[in-house]
Amino acid sequence: MLVSLTVGKVDAGVTVLLTPDKRLIEFPSILLPPDISSGSIVDITVARNTNSESEAERAFRNLQEQIYSTFGTAEPVAPILTCRNATQTSVVLEWEPIQLATADLISLSLFRNGQKAGNIPNPKAMHSTKISGLAVDTEYAFHLVLRTTAGTLASERVVVRTHKMTDLSGITITTGILPAHVRENLLHAVERIGAKVVDGVRIDTTHFVTTEGRGVQWERANELNIPVVRPEWVDACEKNGRILGVTKFYLDAMRPSPVADDSHRPGTAGSAGAAQGQYQQVQQQPQAQKDLPPVPANGGPSAEEAAAKRKEEGEASDKDDSDEESEDDDEQQPEEKSRQDEQKVRSDEREQQGLAVRQKQATVEEDDDDSDGKDKGLASGGGGKSPGEGGSFQDVAL
Repeated sequence: MLVSLTVGKVDAGVTVLLTPDKRLIEFPSILLPPDISSGSIVDITVARNTNSESEAERAFRNLQEQIYSTFGTAEPVAPILTCRNATQTSVVLEWEPIQLATADLISLSLFRNGQKAGNIPNPKAMHSTKISGLAVDTEYAFHLVLRTTAGTLASERVVVRTHKMTDLSGITITTGILPAHVRENLLHAVERIGAKVVDGVRIDTTHFVTTEGRGVQWERANELNIPVVRPEWVDACEKNGRILGVTKFYLDAMRPSPVADDSHRPGTAGSAGAAQGQYQQVQQQPQAQKDLPPVPANGGPSAEEAAAKRKEEGEASDKDDSDEESEDDDEQQPEEKSRQDEQKVRSDEREQQGLAVRQKQATVEEDDDDSDGKDKGLASGGGGKSPGEGGSFQDVAL
């Protein structure tokens, strides 16, 4: 198809072309002949290139197939969670390596009883974890949630029940340096209680049993905070039929003193019971000595005599106190009696004074005619009568 166009305006980048029906077409200047100018007429042939179309279509389809084979055939897989070991207070969970396909990892989270317990650090390299601090004989449900750029996937729920105190099947022991006969006895004891022994310290190792604190495995057990105990701990668990605390069986803990023949050896403390009794006597002796007087060095009284003397002194002091109280009462009684007598005497005097005044008035009326009779009566009254009978205390004074 041939098209004739007229050049309108020539620019460095774009040239304006005019069609016969006066339409404007912007055309790249680089595709036109270099010697054109405004008013020039150019012929442009337009045709379809089918060969190029076919080649482009084949290239596009190949690209689609490559993208699909690379990113469309595989997708992330949900993690598969399992329980590796369970004890009275801990659970060890493990899962297969996560498969992300072509997606990018965002996070891997652990959920306990439907609540998020935390994110797994470095989930591409870490395939197990240990959950501690659980309750004894309690059921728990765990599951993993994988978040990727291709979506979120969750694992199946794993239900785990912690063991009872009498269930020793969850004990996993790693042995350190042990004598041959001790190791053999330990293996038999572990088999009897239903526990297991593993080679090397692992995440599910619950106890490290050894008699010497050295070695690579001992160092790794300390790094992982695994209890390092003596073989006696396994024997004690078997004897009691339940799991016991490890405080008394640490490798660096003080061992109990032997009780076989040490009680007859000089310089030994004897059995544990005797040592405990001596310790109690030592503790009680200072308390008893606080109440007893010191014993003289030469010829002094014994403790019993001192106690009897002290008792007599206490009784004497009590008697003195009672005597003092009785004397106080006796002293108070006479004082009270004297006050009462004094009040009585005063009342009697007041009555006698009133009577004497009345008698005096009667005597004065009778003796107005004879003054001698009055003197005689007074003299005879003072000699033969008491002041109380003939007159008052005031008459005698006059």
